[in-house]
Amino acid sequence: MKSMTKLMVVAMLLVAALVVAPVAAARTIDTNGTIIYVGEENLKFDTGAGIAGNFTSASITKLVHFTDQTADKTIIVSDPTNFELKKSEVGTTTGGYYLFGDTASEKGKEVGTIEVQIPSVTLDVVLNKTPAARKDSVDGKSVTRDTELIFELDTNLGGFKGVPGAPKMDIEVTLPGGGVTTQFQETDLKGIDISQSTRFYVDGATVPNKGYFNLSGAEAGTYTAIAKWPSNSDFYGKGFNSNSVTFEVLTKALAISANKDSVVRGNSFTVTITGESKEDYYLFVKKVSLPDGKTYPVIAPGQNGVVNSTAANFTDNFKVGSNKFDKVDDKTVPGEDNAQAWINTNAGGTRTIQFNTDETTDDRQFTIRVQSLTDSGTYDEVKVRVEKGEVTITASGTGVYYIGEEVTLSGTNTDGQKVYLFLTGPNLGTNGVRLDDLYFEATDSEDATFKVVDVEADDTWSYKWDTSALNKTIDDGGYTVYAVSEARNKAKLSGVKYATASIQLKPAYLTAISSGAVVAKGDDLKITGTAQGNPAEGVQIWIFGKNLQRIHESATVESDGSFEYEFEDTTNLAAGQYFMVIQHPMSNGFGVIPVGTQLQGSSPGVGVNTVELSQLKASDAASAVINALDSPNVDDTYVKLTFNVEEPYIIIDPIGDKEAGSKFTISGTTNAAVGDKMIIDVTSAAFGPSKKTEAAGFGSVSGNVVVEKGDGANKWSFEVDAANLKPDQYSVKVECIETDTSTTTNFNLVEAVETTPTTEVETTAPVGEETTTVPAGEETTEPTPAPGFGALVALAGLGAVAFLVLRRK
Repeated sequence: MKSMTKLMVVAMLLVAALVVAPVAAARTIDTNGTIIYVGEENLKFDTGAGIAGNFTSASITKLVHFTDQTADKTIIVSDPTNFELKKSEVGTTTGGYYLFGDTASEKGKEVGTIEVQIPSVTLDVVLNKTPAARKDSVDGKSVTRDTELIFELDTNLGGFKGVPGAPKMDIEVTLPGGGVTTQFQETDLKGIDISQSTRFYVDGATVPNKGYFNLSGAEAGTYTAIAKWPSNSDFYGKGFNSNSVTFEVLTKALAISANKDSVVRGNSFTVTITGESKEDYYLFVKKVSLPDGKTYPVIAPGQNGVVNSTAANFTDNFKVGSNKFDKVDDKTVPGEDNAQAWINTNAGGTRTIQFNTDETTDDRQFTIRVQSLTDSGTYDEVKVRVEKGEVTITASGTGVYYIGEEVTLSGTNTDGQKVYLFLTGPNLGTNGVRLDDLYFEATDSEDATFKVVDVEADDTWSYKWDTSALNKTIDDGGYTVYAVSEARNKAKLSGVKYATASIQLKPAYLTAISSGAVVAKGDDLKITGTAQGNPAEGVQIWIFGKNLQRIHESATVESDGSFEYEFEDTTNLAAGQYFMVIQHPMSNGFGVIPVGTQLQGSSPGVGVNTVELSQLKASDAASAVINALDSPNVDDTYVKLTFNVEEPYIIIDPIGDKEAGSKFTISGTTNAAVGDKMIIDVTSAAFGPSKKTEAAGFGSVSGNVVVEKGDGANKWSFEVDAANLKPDQYSVKVECIETDTSTTTNFNLVEAVETTPTTEVETTAPVGEETTTVPAGEETTEPTPAPGFGALVALAGLGAVAFLVLRRK
């Protein structure tokens, strides 16, 4: 039993010794500017000859980082003979640190300096064909078994150079089957010295007997490599391993694939070549029999690593470097078709090439081949089908438009990069005319005779058709807009994709009304209406009166066709009749225009004589404008209006006597405009000084009302609540600010007459006789009793009212 106890004690002591024993040998920091790395352990500071002052290693208590003269990071050194530089303490603050003892922490009083860095290791796998090719990474790429690779490491760990026992790293490779190894192609990748330089290659200098890695015997599949710190390193498990690099090893020497099995013509597709790294190949579309006017898919020009067939040195028998290849005439296509090219793969042995199609590309299946330049038996093929697309068209709105409006035409085109628009309808060319120039008849295969619109990347297109800009007068009626994938008119639509939209065009029209036929001086007159046809110039307004001529007025027409014109400040107008003409330009601009005080035609061709309007009476000037607009050569339309200007007035309807405490309405009429405000003041005649011993008798009511439309004259009304008004005579003043008009009247507010409700009279007969009840309003044969207290009060009240009336008289 005692022996067992002794064994257990010994075992525990051994475990304790293992726990406190350091994992790696200590590194002595004995020189100013020495680099130490985050994560290092067992560091020992030695003042030595390189540190100023009479300090020992035990005197160092902290590391301090300064920005200018300000300390922004302090790391406590609890044991300067066994110190660990932890990531949590450094954070991201790297660079120069100053060493201080117990008492000093200011620049100039340090006992030494060190450089703190975070260990950084970057791994890459690159081509090893030539020293220059070592810049070509295969990370994320595919390579063939004939490719030579080499590992590249880039570090900041030069601070370990020459340090005894400097840490080393391993490169782990994950194999296609999932296994992990530190041996690759019979080469040991363990214990790599990472301190020799900032960038180096894992070749013969670092791994014995191996300058590069040949993949000839490598398993096909995906490989992943990473540089790791081993378990006996200070940096193990602290997140300082390198990045991962992934590459794929292929079994096939040459392959081609397409990103699409089929494509709608007008769109592009790509093929990807996989072969040897930095190798030349021949790419072409295999020859087929095409109908007249149809073409092959073509290789987009200017691509990296691609020499198109249109290049001057692309001959029937061509040479790339030392490799000569004779084209096979029954497989390749003519060089001018741009359907063949030389291609050169990148470091990963791949190259992606774009083919374009358009509306001329034949709708069929094409075979695309990639061919070795050195071995005609080494090739691969992929098939891509080119299909016809579709064209659609829609017109905004309801399909009914007034000539002059803007119509948005839109749709899709998956059959090409352009749409060709033309119009058919009454009095237009049989096979259609160009949409924006009606004098051009659409001609087969001539782009200029169509309105051509580009198709966006998402296959949509849109065009805003401004019917006010048409250069030819067209009739109202039904029209058809054609959207075609090629420049084909109505007679040549067979075999092409197209769509149509039916629209109705109507002549523009004009409506207008005034805010009133009568305008009080000082009021504004408002004209509102609708001018369909989207006239960009708006509408022109001519106004003539006794002392007024306005012939340069205009109103803007909104997008919904509405317009508004306000004739402001009529204070100085003479009373009388005025004439107004509102003119719409229709589709060809204004045919009749004002120039100074003259009326003229917009051009000699409209046949309008010049008229000096300032010499004419108002009615004659208005008639001259109307006569000009009625000319057969002028398509303008118009509306004529008249209005009368009057002296402003306000009338108060009779009010009569009103009872105190009641509610009643004061109303009247006016020629002020609808919407004008009326200010109402109701004031007691008792206004004046009051005695301190008496309650004030003054009372008033005021407010604003708005003039409303009436039958004939406009009307206004004001509600009066007399609950707080005492019986008296009251003055009413009604004022309109807009027309600077007011009027007054009086009325009496009298005591309310108290009425006694009628009740049924019940009589009680002597014992033995019947009792009868007389209904209200019926007579009784019983004697009428003398007036009681209530009746006397009522009579007294009536007497008081009579006295008040007599007093006022």
